[in-house]
Amino acid sequence: MSGHGREPEPEHQPAGGHPRPTVPARRRSVLTERDKAVLALAQRSWASPGTRERAIRERLGMSPARYFQLLNALLDDPAALEHAPMTVHRLRRLRAERRARR
Repeated sequence: MSGHGREPEPEHQPAGGHPRPTVPARRRSVLTERDKAVLALAQRSWASPGTRERAIRERLGMSPARYFQLLNALLDDPAALEHAPMTVHRLRRLRAERRARR
């Protein structure tokens, strides 16, 4: 049998009966020096939010809003997880807790 017109095998078909779309494997990303600096600042504890904001502006040359946008994206990056696993896991947990409260 040539296989034309056949339905996918049951183990390849989700419970809803529709085949899953094929998703290309995610490429491994490489952290930039800026990414590493963002993670390094995230690892530190700060005496106050103002101290952290000042460090973000002085060391990274960006606004705190942009810093948090970049940091949030890094939390989903496998390269960031490999580079700073404890920090990424801690921040993912905090992010999930915040989302659960909403």
